Amino acid sequence: MRPLRVALLGCGTVGQEVYRLLREQEADLAARVGTRLEVAGVAVRDASRRRGVEVPAGLLTTDAMSLAARQDVDIVVEVIGGIEPARSLLLSAMAAGKSVVTANKALIGADGAAMHTAAREHGADLFYEAAVAGAIPLLRPLRESLAGDTVRRVLGIVNGTTNYILDQMDTEGASFAEALAQAQALGYAEADPAADVGGYDAAAKAAILASLAFHTRVAAGDVYRQGIAAVTAADIASARTLGCVVKLLAICERCDGGPGGEAGPAVGAVQGPGGISVRVHPAMISRDHPLASVRGAYNAVFVEADSAGSLMFYGAGAGGGPTASAVLGDLVVVARNRLAGIRGPDAPSYAELPVLPMSEARTRYHVALDVADRPGVLAPVAAAFARHQVSIKAVRQEGRGDDAYLVIVTHTAREAALAATVADLSAMDAVRAVDSVLRVEGEADE
Repeated sequence: MRPLRVALLGCGTVGQEVYRLLREQEADLAARVGTRLEVAGVAVRDASRRRGVEVPAGLLTTDAMSLAARQDVDIVVEVIGGIEPARSLLLSAMAAGKSVVTANKALIGADGAAMHTAAREHGADLFYEAAVAGAIPLLRPLRESLAGDTVRRVLGIVNGTTNYILDQMDTEGASFAEALAQAQALGYAEADPAADVGGYDAAAKAAILASLAFHTRVAAGDVYRQGIAAVTAADIASARTLGCVVKLLAICERCDGGPGGEAGPAVGAVQGPGGISVRVHPAMISRDHPLASVRGAYNAVFVEADSAGSLMFYGAGAGGGPTASAVLGDLVVVARNRLAGIRGPDAPSYAELPVLPMSEARTRYHVALDVADRPGVLAPVAAAFARHQVSIKAVRQEGRGDDAYLVIVTHTAREAALAATVADLSAMDAVRAVDSVLRVEGEADE
């Protein structure tokens, strides 16, 4: 049987590892696929640049578009990253009948619906396990293993850089700036860390997870996003006092409709159309929750489904080796499909559930206030919460000379109600400042 020819677009950290594995595991991969996988070409920006793996000069090209559409290419593997030129390259490849494997979370997160439409129109496979959580097998279980179940919630740590930073702040007492510098020194964070610490990377991954979990088209622009730059040592210490830890979480949850169709918590029978909430932000989570024990630059995702119950996926979420492992896994599946003359499972978006605005999200909150330390302050503060129907679960106060540090933990409330409460608090004479507002996730309300 003739070999299947693979075009590799990109030869950076991940691309080099993919090329190395294709060479070193050539015999094993051939046995698993049923025929040999042969590298047809490697597209790079600079063919003269030295690389960690030796790629024959005859395979290198700076014309990625010609390589992606070449008649003798069967499968295109894209590890360039970014929206363009990756989108144009992959659309051209699928139009030419090629199957596609990509690790590009930015592209799939921003324009996954259009990419899937192109794959369907041209009968091509489109696989992207490496786009979320590196080596962790997560997307295929959502797309295939849980296809007969109803997923209620996906809650996870999907960015290793931010998890490392917050872990250092919690365990070593480092400041945000110190922990970021350590992450950069270790290669976990880029010189410009905005995509990670700003939550953009996690938002793209949340869009992909929500699309698969809820059979709905969700783009990164639909995801509420808040980064970790504003998390302080005081927030970390307050979380520790409450038996919690702060994590940057990607949260995708099904919100069933209430009696009038309004969004309610993701429990109980469906009474109306409801929708889905997709958000990325720092949050406190109980140290008893499995996600709290995820240390360093590791990723973990917690999935809750009606019949399967609670499932947790854990492992290395980034790096050349882990990401290449996921790429090779997809490549083997796509190659087998190619030999069999079939197309793999699609990612249907038949449900088309509305993505609810952040104002409709429901969770618990940790509100830290700098207030005057005098009698009668607590009463108007409590009244502000009551006015907006935000129920208080616990209050803690610490004296600081003429000031006091007041921490209030709420029961589950709507984001809009909490925002209105904070606006009222900020206008009070007795409240010097609203120091921070952190959401509390991962546990049922009492």
